[in-house]
Amino acid sequence: MSADPHVLCMVLAGGEGKRLMPLTADRAKPAVPFGGSYRLIDFVLSNLINAGLRRVCVLTQYKSHSLDRHVTQTWRMPTLLGDYVTPVPAQQRLGPRWFTGSADAIYQSLNLVFDEAPTHVAVFGADHVYRMDPMQMIEAHIEGGAGVTVAGIRMPRAIAHDFGVIQVGPDGRTIENFLEKPADPPAIPGHADESFISMGNYIFSTDVLLEALREDAADPSSVHDMGGNIIQMLTARGAAQVYDFADNIVPGATERDRGYWRDVGTLDSYHDAHMDLVSVHPIFNLYNRRWPILSYITPLPPAKFVEGGNAHESMVGAGSIISGAHVRTSVISSNVSIDSGAYIEGSVLMPGVHVGRNAVVRRAILDKNVTIPDNAQIGVDLERDRGIYTVSDGGVVVLGKGVTAVS
Repeated sequence: MSADPHVLCMVLAGGEGKRLMPLTADRAKPAVPFGGSYRLIDFVLSNLINAGLRRVCVLTQYKSHSLDRHVTQTWRMPTLLGDYVTPVPAQQRLGPRWFTGSADAIYQSLNLVFDEAPTHVAVFGADHVYRMDPMQMIEAHIEGGAGVTVAGIRMPRAIAHDFGVIQVGPDGRTIENFLEKPADPPAIPGHADESFISMGNYIFSTDVLLEALREDAADPSSVHDMGGNIIQMLTARGAAQVYDFADNIVPGATERDRGYWRDVGTLDSYHDAHMDLVSVHPIFNLYNRRWPILSYITPLPPAKFVEGGNAHESMVGAGSIISGAHVRTSVISSNVSIDSGAYIEGSVLMPGVHVGRNAVVRRAILDKNVTIPDNAQIGVDLERDRGIYTVSDGGVVVLGKGVTAVS
């Protein structure tokens, strides 16, 4: 049971994820598989649960069936102490309309806040890959005395323009402005080459959140966005502060992966984040036993390599069989079969994929149950692939769920 402070966690998991199409054609973005054994939402839920924050509402909306099922079946908390992780679909409690923005999602779900009566509300995004101890952020929020604390990560100014940027005052803590993808990102005081970007994680004092949401709901000009409207409103009142993610110390973190955070909102960033996992000394280490990423692991036998099949700098899931094939720098999920003579490089294969004999797959993402016929080639001739499949700006070839590739 949560002690003092009493925190309710609300995870925003209703996004469509249009930039991840076709991976989101049949599922919500937080339900997209990641890392061979997980779904994207497992990262934020693992962070909350590992930190002892075990009263969690997951707000869903678009194509949420697989997400709702995953949360319900995987994230079962012991009920004796009142702990729970529960999906909350859009319920149209305030009239016949769906969520119109992230702030509106919270506003339409205020019954959850009233029922729990927390002292603080943690509002976290559902689709980032990272480790964090949210309790340290909550403690910093209480110590700072602000109405809201926004998690910020240091980013080189040269690339910060692709994100929501937090402008802080001379004290390095008080938020003076919140800028969405500014052409000239403001620097962190004393660090001319760095900017704070928003991680999409917020800690609110409950009374401040309720007042801001009600005021925002009554504003017809608002788009009801947490960053663009609620944080801007509280910033104008001097009630917002930043929490430097660099100050967060996660047990078991290595020097190499400490402070890792990736927004996997595009196909290229999704692919890049997988490549971060497979080096000898991974940029993001999934093997941290002191702060594990939790999920439901399908009860399958260990992976099997036969007839000279091999994998180098790769991760291979349970139940997969690599038979006389060669795999390099790839993430192979569970229950994947790769036949003799096939070559896989720099790719992500989701559960149930079958790759036929002598096929070649390079820099590709293959969704669940994709079939690659014998001798087919993916990622070898990008001009050809663009006429058949989805090809990202960075040249990653993506095949959607259940697709059979062209021979």
